Amino acid sequence: MFLNWEEGIYRLFLIWYTIGIILLAFDLLPSWLEWANAVFLILAGTIGFLYFLKRFGKPAGITIGLIIFFATFIVEGAGANSGFLFGSYDYTDHFAPNLFGVPIAIGFAWLMVVATSHVLARWIFPNGTFAYAVTGGIGAVIMDLIIDPVAYRIKTYWIWEDTGWYYGIPWTNFWGWFIVSFVLHLLIDWVMRRKSMAIANDPAERRLVLLYLLMIAMFAMLGALGGLWLAVAASTIPAVLLVVLAWKRRPL
Repeated sequence: MFLNWEEGIYRLFLIWYTIGIILLAFDLLPSWLEWANAVFLILAGTIGFLYFLKRFGKPAGITIGLIIFFATFIVEGAGANSGFLFGSYDYTDHFAPNLFGVPIAIGFAWLMVVATSHVLARWIFPNGTFAYAVTGGIGAVIMDLIIDPVAYRIKTYWIWEDTGWYYGIPWTNFWGWFIVSFVLHLLIDWVMRRKSMAIANDPAERRLVLLYLLMIAMFAMLGALGGLWLAVAASTIPAVLLVVLAWKRRPL
């Protein structure tokens, strides 16, 4: 039953992704279909949640998933309302529905980010430790180097009140992404050590690596169409290098 859910949601995501690529590439997405963006991230986050559930078992997997969702949602809310950690910004209604000023889909987006960067970091550092958490944080920031400029400058999902040289985005945002991801990866590492878990040769992990690349590819396409070439290069080049390194060290 679980495998059917996992397979079904993954296939639905791929269909949603393919249609989205076509609509976005040719600027065919009508305004009344903007809600599809939130569903897209919800599907991606659900894939990450189901991975944690399968990988760590129900009690630990559900706990990890809920902590990631609610912790990031609270931190994002604090950032949007007080400038905490990330800098001062406000979400628009383009990414609705919002709760306490934060889109519901944001918690799901973080599930996707942490799950995908976890697999890459764990392949590179199978024994976990500090280096694993640092790599997971870097993997998350690499993704945000393209997500944030596109979401801000092209899609206007949020508006920055602080500013910086990188497309008007403050450096505190990327530092905040690293800190949040680093702490969450430390949590995952602690659970894996507590359960004496090793990395696994699991198709679900390869799917998450593909998901990491697909997310960056979609935003890179939007960035290229919008002329954000620095963001495209700053994200895609290190992402490819990270995936290649992880692939070489993956479990066989």
